[in-house]
Amino acid sequence: MTAAHGGTASAPILVLAVVGVGLIGGSFAAALRRAGQVGQVLGVGRNGPTLQRARELGLIDEAVDAAQAAARADLIMLAAPVGSFGAILADMRDHLKPGAIITDGGSTKAQVVQAARAALGARAGCFVPGHPIAGGEKVGPDAADAGLYTGRNVILTPLPENRAEDVARVRAAWEACGARVLEMDADTHDQVLASVSHMPHFLAAVYVAQVARSADSAQRLAVAGSGFRDFTRIAAGSAEMWRDIFLSNRSAMMAELGQVRAVLDEAERALAAEDGAALEQLLEEAARCRRGWKAGH
Repeated sequence: MTAAHGGTASAPILVLAVVGVGLIGGSFAAALRRAGQVGQVLGVGRNGPTLQRARELGLIDEAVDAAQAAARADLIMLAAPVGSFGAILADMRDHLKPGAIITDGGSTKAQVVQAARAALGARAGCFVPGHPIAGGEKVGPDAADAGLYTGRNVILTPLPENRAEDVARVRAAWEACGARVLEMDADTHDQVLASVSHMPHFLAAVYVAQVARSADSAQRLAVAGSGFRDFTRIAAGSAEMWRDIFLSNRSAMMAELGQVRAVLDEAERALAAEDGAALEQLLEEAARCRRGWKAGH
């Protein structure tokens, strides 16, 4: 993984199109507006009231369909669920403005790249894959935050067929949002993110589902405190988005689950055997790792 060169100079984006004007896409538009790096913003989505709300909030100037966005935009940000990317790109392919660049905020990359190549064919070089390591449990245009990406990492996984100036253009857009831009290959991205991004959401959701299904769930939730709140916050995110992420990154998720299960089995054996020393050693190992990570952030 390499850090990109900072401070890339770039002209403002004359027309930006955002497909999916929620937390990720809406925040991207809002951050570029705040930085004075965008002229007109077009919004694309399936839900008319959502797009109207995005207009009311000043996130977009106009709602259009995918073909219109492709014909008019200089930069297109895909911030819809990753499972929809193939169909969206196919709708755009024959309408793309000459020189248009497409990027995305999807949390998986290898399958997204495959979908982009299949949908765009010879024009796949205009797609520069990206992933902002930022988010939250809130969804929709009202969740958009111009400061969401300030100080956050954004990972680009450029394709061999990308033009260097297109990658630089996407990098500059993210830097204008206040982000730190890193680069890595798509497979490495998916393996790493399965561990530190996707698995936390998976485990939080599975745990909350277990609580919700219990016969005394109302009583449990009535007395739940900060531990429950902190551990489960991310389980409130978009079910559609996370379903697509888990399925898109299935192989890496399955491998990661096997490793999590092995440590969980180890902890269960220590508990069953009343082996306080083994349990404390595991807890201390986890505590040291978490404290060290927090100190660096």
